[in-house]
Parts: sequence; structure tokens; C-alpha cells
Amino acid sequence: MLALDGVFDLGLSAVLDAFQTANELAEMSGFSGERFEVKIVGLRKSVKTSQGLTVPVQAIGSKAPDCVVVPAIGFKMPDALEVALARPDIQGAAALLRQWDRKGATMTAACIGTFIMAESGLLDHQRSTTTWWLVPMFRRRYPKVSLDESQMIVKSGRFVTAGAALSHMDLALWIIRGVSPKLASLTAKYLIVDSRPTQSAYALTDHLIHSDPLVQRFEEWARGRLKHGFSLEDAARAVASSKRTLARHMQLVLGKSPLSYFQSLRVERAVHLLRTSDVSVDEVAARVGYADATTLRTLLRRRLKVGIKEIKRTA
Repeated sequence: MLALDGVFDLGLSAVLDAFQTANELAEMSGFSGERFEVKIVGLRKSVKTSQGLTVPVQAIGSKAPDCVVVPAIGFKMPDALEVALARPDIQGAAALLRQWDRKGATMTAACIGTFIMAESGLLDHQRSTTTWWLVPMFRRRYPKVSLDESQMIVKSGRFVTAGAALSHMDLALWIIRGVSPKLASLTAKYLIVDSRPTQSAYALTDHLIHSDPLVQRFEEWARGRLKHGFSLEDAARAVASSKRTLARHMQLVLGKSPLSYFQSLRVERAVHLLRTSDVSVDEVAARVGYADATTLRTLLRRRLKVGIKEIKRTA
């Protein structure tokens, strides 16, 4: 584990506790095979967490690890993170990660640790996830990375990235699962960790929208137009933008085209009506701009992987 100054306490301890628990359970249950040998290394002789606790780091040896874990640093907002990423030790970490990569190590990072991995250039032309609320900054800073922020864990070759905060635990369990799926399952049960393959359910789209005035104007226009249909030309005119500029902003902030986000708003509105009103499915379809219930049913099943009966049951 590469611990940098200001390392996120929860992330560091989550990974360490997961491996320690896995080792203890392996002993208790008689699992065969090697145990996890975890070494915390740092670029400085003294490393403190974001809460000011001292981390017992070891010197970086010449032997390459089998697996590298880069936990987050405790800079959760864009402005502070921009400053932190310019630190000399972050650039030193990027060089070290490239060195370990050349020696064939499995390279993993979680939460804001994905920014440190991306700083090294190793994620260029790879798939990755990251902290959902920093997606616009990540896209802007690392345009060569293929970002899928909806996923909790993304594997791309020897690179594995995890989403926000508690995804450190998901990453540790992924590594344990590579050695023994049974041990990973047992570790998750003892630590009371539920399966959560996506972080979309936790993402506050409203937070992302309000980070860009143009996207916010489009969202306000779209919500008032759901029953009338979509026109990119009309949308661009309404928000005082070109079609190309609007599409670029939408992709940067939300990772979607204007039409795709418009469809998402239709789905959101339809689900709300189905759960909170007694109107017919045909009427719901009309209110969100579809000709009939069949079209709406198809869209909902394609987007949500469930039918109308299941949606109403979860009301």
C-alpha cells in the first residue's frame, strides 16, 4: 500500500482491516495457500493521515510487489485536490507507480487514489472508475482515460480502480476474491459488507448538474419539455449555446449526450408517477412524451432492467 501524506484514514484502514480479517479467517477455517503480506510504504520518512495520525510506513524496497494499492488522499473537493496533485510527492508517486507497472505488478487504486494513478499516465487508454462527485474534474484532467463512473469496480488489463470512499473495501474484497472467492465471501460476511456493483445509486446527479451553469439551464429546459419531445436544436437555442458546446458540456459533466439525459429524465418522471399516482400506464406514457404504454414499458425495461409491476411494488 502506497501511503502518501494526508492519506484518507477510512480508506487506509478499510483495506488493512480487510486483509487482516481475511488472514485470520483463513487460519481459523483452515484455508490452504499463502496469506496476504501487506506492507505500507511511503515516499517520506514520516506520513500522517488526513486526521493527523502517524502512519508506520516502511522504506520502498527494490523488489516489486505482486499488487499495488493506492488509497485516497483526504482532499475531497476540486480546488483543494488540484493543489494537492501538484505536490512533489504526488509526482514522485506517479514515477514509482510507472516503475512498479514495468515490473508487472497488478495496479489498483480507490476513490481519489484513482487521480494519483491517472497522474502517472498509466490509465491512459484504459477503462476506469473514480469518485462520482469528482467526475467532471477527472474527465477534464485525464481525457485519454475511458471513464465509467457508474461502476464500483472497473478492471482494465492489470489496472483495477474503485469508486468513492467505502469502495476501498470493495477493492480489497476484489483482491481477496482473486485468491479465494470463498474467503472473500466469508470476509465480507464477517465485516457485514453488502454487494454493491454500482455507485450510481449513491451519486447525486443534482450536485453534478449545479457544477455547470449551462448543464443546469439544459436540465431546467428539459424538465419542462418531457411531454413535447426532444430537439437538440431547440435545446441549444433555449440555453443560448451551440449544439456542439451543449453536447460537450453534457459529456464532461454527466458522461451522457443531451438526448440520453433527456431520456433519463423521462424515466425518472415515469417511475415517480407509477409509484405515487393511480393514473394508467397509457396516461403516464403521454405525460412523459410517449405515444403508448408499450413504448414506455420497453424503455423502462431497457433502462432499469425491471418491469412496471416491479416498479409499483417498490413504491
